[in-house]
Amino acid sequence: MSALYTIWLRDLTRFLRNRSRIVTSLAQPLLYLAIFGSGLSSLLSGTASIGGVSFTAFVYPGVIGLTIMFTALFTAISVVYDREFGFLKEVLVSPAPRLAVALGKVASGSTIALLQGVLTLPLAWLLGLPLTLGQVAQLIAIMAVLAAVCTALGLLLSTRLHGIEGYNVVINFLMMPLFLLSGALFPLAGLPAWMNVLVRANPMAYATDALRQVALAATAPAEFLAASRLHPWSVDGLVLLGFFVLFLVPAVRAFSKQEG
Repeated sequence: MSALYTIWLRDLTRFLRNRSRIVTSLAQPLLYLAIFGSGLSSLLSGTASIGGVSFTAFVYPGVIGLTIMFTALFTAISVVYDREFGFLKEVLVSPAPRLAVALGKVASGSTIALLQGVLTLPLAWLLGLPLTLGQVAQLIAIMAVLAAVCTALGLLLSTRLHGIEGYNVVINFLMMPLFLLSGALFPLAGLPAWMNVLVRANPMAYATDALRQVALAATAPAEFLAASRLHPWSVDGLVLLGFFVLFLVPAVRAFSKQEG
């Protein structure tokens, strides 16, 4: 348990001491909203709303998801850095259980990604989305699960890929399809059959669906949310937990077999 806490604290401290990274964390969601919200809505001049809410408000839950996914996947690159610069080898030959080290990496990456997600919450009021304390708690719960899912996926990839360049190439290749097939930019109802299969295999789709149902609960018509959702948001959360286990188990096994 002490090894898990030490790894978690080390990575979190490195994040908090990196001022440029913190500034980027604050600016990133605003940039995403400007590009995907305001930018795309200007192209939809006559129909700049979906389901009775502005296009920017519709995109907002997807921006939360993208922010968390981006942060979690790129935080997991610390495993590659630690392996290349020798720190991981020192940890792996120490008495610390490898399971604790792996879970420490997941915990630190999830915490950092969750912090990034929480920073997007004030944007809801700027977009005219009134959030109750209950909604905020629900959103944070969904964010926490998504952060854990994406960090576990990042850990799995980082244990399979050797070299920072290789990891970056794969992550950049994966992120855009995961985002575009999440329903962040369009409702998921009425999609072609082949695309629907891809959507339902995408953890980001369930996260975006759950975040949208909660964030827009008091703004969008209930009929629209019911017609365009994959599942009730609580069921989406359970599916995300399934993805977490699916990614975490092989990630921990692969990490435990590393030689540093």
